[in-house]
Amino acid sequence: MKKWTLFLLGCVCAYTVSAETLKMKDGTLISGSILSQTQYTLNLATSYGNITLNQREIEQILPDKHRLILKGGTQLVGVILDMDEFNLKLQTDEGAVVNVDMPQIVTIEAYDYDRGETAQQEFVEKKIEQQEQAQQDAEQAAQRSETAAGGLTFDSDIDQVFGARKATVVNGQVQTPSAQVKTAPAKPLSDEEAFLKNVKSGAISQQDYAQAAKQELAATRSSPKKEPTQPVKRIEKNFSKYLAIQVGAMPLDLQISGPISIGSNTVDLAENKLDAGGTSIAVSGKFLWRVKESNLWLGPTLAFANIANNDFSVQDGINTYDIHASGSLLSLGAAANYYLNPTSRWSCYLTASAQYEMLSLNYHGDYNTSSGLVNFSNSISSNGPSGAVGIGIETWVDDLMVGLEVRQVFAPRKDELKKSAASNTVVQAQLSWKF
Repeated sequence: MKKWTLFLLGCVCAYTVSAETLKMKDGTLISGSILSQTQYTLNLATSYGNITLNQREIEQILPDKHRLILKGGTQLVGVILDMDEFNLKLQTDEGAVVNVDMPQIVTIEAYDYDRGETAQQEFVEKKIEQQEQAQQDAEQAAQRSETAAGGLTFDSDIDQVFGARKATVVNGQVQTPSAQVKTAPAKPLSDEEAFLKNVKSGAISQQDYAQAAKQELAATRSSPKKEPTQPVKRIEKNFSKYLAIQVGAMPLDLQISGPISIGSNTVDLAENKLDAGGTSIAVSGKFLWRVKESNLWLGPTLAFANIANNDFSVQDGINTYDIHASGSLLSLGAAANYYLNPTSRWSCYLTASAQYEMLSLNYHGDYNTSSGLVNFSNSISSNGPSGAVGIGIETWVDDLMVGLEVRQVFAPRKDELKKSAASNTVVQAQLSWKF
């Protein structure tokens, strides 16, 4: 029994030293003996042949497993942790540690990790075929580079005429014969290092070198890939001035009442009112400065609006007057913007202004008299202070800002226009700069 136990020990130790099971990243399991390995490759001897594996293809080297067949037919599979001539300690797949007396063990055999011999054989044969094909392709490429039209070789012709010799590529750099004489030869890279650095090693023909140089020149001339343009990050505190130009519409309610002058006559409209308003086109601008580093901006503002054309008739019991009216409105004052969220993509602000407004309404026409047709022309003016409050929103478009502003303008009218509305709304689109 002692001899049998020693025999089992020797078989297990011999197999453990000579056999390994490798799990590849594609799930294939390969069993064999590791001949040698480096940081980049591993040479493995299998029962179907020797193969070289890339370390990056290997997921892990699996621990050796054994199958124990005990007296009575019981089988245990796991990793042998410790063993002597009396006892064997085995860790099963479930993590349990089992102590087995050596006399109870009939046989100890290596456990086959593989999914089957066919899978391992196919993998090894395919790997050997790939390596042989790569070697054949390299040899054929070398033969094609030397053969030229007419049955002559390109390199041999060069050698006969110029006495040229083949260049050598060392560490990816071409070493010409003259350079090799003058300078100490560089240490060639190993096949593994050359593979990882994607450079050639060994002798190459001048034709191969010329083709490689041509490809490198073409790659250099190709237009570089444009990097995506990053959005400009604007820092609000860097801006101290603000200029805005605004264009929009202003519904204007103007009512002419009371006695008005028509030529040399004065016509009392009594309780009647003439509607001289309408929707006007309003153009304005403002230039503001930031108050220190706050969200408040102050500066002058200037606005202009036309008064829509209107036609109406007036009677005084004797004559009928056909009147055509038009005019303009000009205001000058100071404005303020207060930004609620200046760093947002869409920034909102409150606006207010105090202005002096000058309104001029011109009217002209004609009427019939016993002596003929008489033309007349007069004007009405209403000047005084006005104010406005509103809200605006704007966003950056390249180096400019676009936005929309809505204001309510308060302007009491005087004299013939005293019955006009005291406020009106202005809606304007705007183009602005911060600098």
